[in-house]
Amino acid sequence: MFDFSPFLPLPLIWGGLVALAVFIYVLLDGFDLGVGILFPFAPSEDARAKLIGSIAPFWDGNETWLVLGTGGLLIAFPPAYGIVLSALYLPATAMLFGLILRGVSFEFRFKAGKRSRWVWDYAFHFGSLAAAFCQGLMLGGFIQGFQVTGRAFSGGVFDFLTPFAIFCGLAVVMSYALLGATWAIMKTEGTTQKWARRSAIYVLTYAVACLTVVSLATPFLNAQLAGRWLSNATWLFPLPLATAVTVAFLARSILLESEYQPFFLTTLLFVFSYTGFAISLWPWVVPYQLTFAQAAANGPNLSLLLVGALLVLPVILAYTGYCYWVFRGKAHSVDY
Repeated sequence: MFDFSPFLPLPLIWGGLVALAVFIYVLLDGFDLGVGILFPFAPSEDARAKLIGSIAPFWDGNETWLVLGTGGLLIAFPPAYGIVLSALYLPATAMLFGLILRGVSFEFRFKAGKRSRWVWDYAFHFGSLAAAFCQGLMLGGFIQGFQVTGRAFSGGVFDFLTPFAIFCGLAVVMSYALLGATWAIMKTEGTTQKWARRSAIYVLTYAVACLTVVSLATPFLNAQLAGRWLSNATWLFPLPLATAVTVAFLARSILLESEYQPFFLTTLLFVFSYTGFAISLWPWVVPYQLTFAQAAANGPNLSLLLVGALLVLPVILAYTGYCYWVFRGKAHSVDY
């Protein structure tokens, strides 16, 4: 079997691929989860139909990236997969049930009569809300780190459930709602778009507040985190500064009734947040316990998997891009 490890930093490459897949999932599934979070507050049945129409071609394909991220973690970093999933088993299971409820409600809503449609509307909302909140809990638990003995999780099943993790859950919910609102601004018009603008300003306030609390608390969770941010404050200061400037331009673009800028500025806000997360946890794949190099599979396995990834990823990216290109433009009400 061929082995690229003497020539390529395979653990680093696979760490980058897993991180990229997770980020694409957060960004793409984030806007349709955000639409689900805001869904019951839409001003009319026609507005809800337009919101459904705006995400109908994309929502199931977006979840492909979640499979790629978790699958990449399993095959490239088996010990990390075992530790992380054991530590976060409860929120991960609840997230999956939320995604299932959302998917079922999305399809059943099309066949429901007007009297019973509200049931599936709220199922869609609560499924999206549960999935987003559980992802935030998992993020908070991951940043806090896990109790590990040898190469196995040795902590309690509720170790992840802390005030910090709960705040991370709220931050993810509000951030996804912001992404969903700006997506609705871009994809709808008329009354629905006006409602989306009001919602975007509302959730932006709460998203910024939650993200600020999480950002300020993160360096104090671990001595290594504090040392990294405080000792490199001069070099890292441009990141929070750029984030603050992006928030200001985002609020301005919403108030000036731009159609496309709010979504792309929200995307940029996610990029900066994810960059801060990566800076905090580099080079750990299991925070403060195992690095990418320590948890990686052997060279021949990573080499073979890399060949497969290089064949499959361009196809998925091309299909995703084509799908978004074909269904570009404004969404319209879905006929029942």
